[in-house]
Amino acid sequence: MESSTVAFSLLELFKLGGTAMWPLAAFSVATLAIGVERLIYLLYHDLRLNTIDGKVSDFIKNRDYQGAADYLTPLTQRAMGARILLALVKRATPAQGKVFSERNVERAVETESMVCIDSLESGFNFLVALGSLSPLTGFLGTVSGMIGAFRSIAEATEVNAQIVANGIYEALITTVFGLIIAIVAMVFHSIFTHIVDKFAAEVEKSCSDLIAEIAGQQ
Repeated sequence: MESSTVAFSLLELFKLGGTAMWPLAAFSVATLAIGVERLIYLLYHDLRLNTIDGKVSDFIKNRDYQGAADYLTPLTQRAMGARILLALVKRATPAQGKVFSERNVERAVETESMVCIDSLESGFNFLVALGSLSPLTGFLGTVSGMIGAFRSIAEATEVNAQIVANGIYEALITTVFGLIIAIVAMVFHSIFTHIVDKFAAEVEKSCSDLIAEIAGQQ
């Protein structure tokens, strides 16, 4: 009984909100879809580096670059950090006739890091756009509803508080829905951005330490 009552109430609110509720409904679906998809993506791709970089460091201390590459390769399917560290190891692997270049290693790391972070941040711009458009759309619906409400008041032969209150009540529904969608979108964006920024900082520190360690062996 409770679930049917809630469904009916939401349906009634949707109807009272007018035409502006249709784009808001689309925005809410898009926000949830992007948020859930990014959450699954971030959970699937392991962003931890605390165990990987330690083992890679052990390989480098023993000058076993091939061992480090063999260790990282199977991990690249899920671990983003492994992809970046593998690019570092491959570029830093001593080759006959080639001189170690710290700058070249840094470029390889930067390139791979950008690719990985771009894939992690895919959809973030849409969350920002939804967070901005939803309250504006809701406010537009409210203004449109207020125009209709005041028109009804102007056409009424007898004005009372109930007519005014009902018109304003219906008009404000779209603003409420728009703000709720914007809050959800920005919460998703803030959490995901924090996760990616933390990962980027850990990658930068780990790669800097490993590059310094390799440079000290030359």
